[in-house]
Amino acid sequence: MTLKTWKPILLLAVCQGLGMSGTSMIATTAALVGYSLAIDKADATLPLAFQFVVTMLTTIPASHLMRRIGRRAGFWLGAAVGIVGAAIATISIFQNSFWGFTIGSGVIGVFYGFAIFFRFAAADVADDKHRARAISLVLTGGVVAAVIGPNLARYSRDVFEPVLFAGCYLALIFLYLGVSAVLAFVKIPRPTETIGGRTGRPLLEVIRQPICYTAMFCSAAAYGVMALVMNATPLAMLACNHSFGDTAFVIQWHVLGMYAPSFVTGHLISRFGVLNVMIAGAVLLTACVGVNLSGDSVDFFWAALVLLGVGWNFLFVGATTLLTQSHRPAERAKVQGMNDFLMYGMVTLAALTAGRVQHDLGWAAINLGVVPVIGLAAVAILWLRRHPAAPA
Repeated sequence: MTLKTWKPILLLAVCQGLGMSGTSMIATTAALVGYSLAIDKADATLPLAFQFVVTMLTTIPASHLMRRIGRRAGFWLGAAVGIVGAAIATISIFQNSFWGFTIGSGVIGVFYGFAIFFRFAAADVADDKHRARAISLVLTGGVVAAVIGPNLARYSRDVFEPVLFAGCYLALIFLYLGVSAVLAFVKIPRPTETIGGRTGRPLLEVIRQPICYTAMFCSAAAYGVMALVMNATPLAMLACNHSFGDTAFVIQWHVLGMYAPSFVTGHLISRFGVLNVMIAGAVLLTACVGVNLSGDSVDFFWAALVLLGVGWNFLFVGATTLLTQSHRPAERAKVQGMNDFLMYGMVTLAALTAGRVQHDLGWAAINLGVVPVIGLAAVAILWLRRHPAAPA
């Protein structure tokens, strides 16, 4: 790749790092904030679930809007709305308002409905040969998130003591301002097919391709499994009387596991094939379940969440790469929008059920519940490997 190609990809990786720092901080704190504010403690993950609902509902209009106004303008709009949401969440924590915090979380979800397309923006500036590497390299920004997010949560938690966690959501404002500032230096070309107004084949025709529906299902499975286990982990660790510092440590390593492999995932896809890397991801997710069912010390939580992160990376980056092979340039807005809508549908379902299942049925039920989803993803990948399809 040339310097002209590298620059926007690296800057998008910085944006990804700042945005995902917010994600990892929210993952560390949201369920605990919800638990402290909710009357019914089983509703602890409801604010996070509402955030995912809004993110899911934002993905399709965000994709189409960016087709019209460009990626950068869309990302700027998302960041502005995210700043408003973080302000609402901060004020609501001061007012001890569970529903206010839920609304603020939902508004923050608009930002992530746009930010999820950072990886596709990288694919826009890379050629076919380097597309997997571009997607993977943007996700390496999450390594920064693994350092910044949980540590920022740890150090900002007590800033306004005795009002805990308000400082965390105030810090989100500065993270989203950082995204806006970096975007000023990013230039993402708009494809000529988009400018011309053509939209390609009907969406249903594209989705009917095995390569497309396998990519979509595996993206949704990767995110759904990861979200269910990750969102329930702080509550499970609280039930085991582990400290907030231990929880932040585990989430930090989980986020590192999610994004650090991105330095090599693109290379692994080029070397071993996208489907083999996706199978490896499914195997690692299964190993995570095994570790979680084996013990409840901090070491077990740590090992399982690292496996969860690496497994997510292999399956998700592979599925994203596979998706880019399933559509033509003129079809990218509707296909990518539908993919992320379905993906966040699974994340929303995971967040809605995590608190209730953890409260009513326990940690083992959380882990056993994801096994069928992982199994279906593995079957779909193996079937596609035996019946390969040509890229669009």
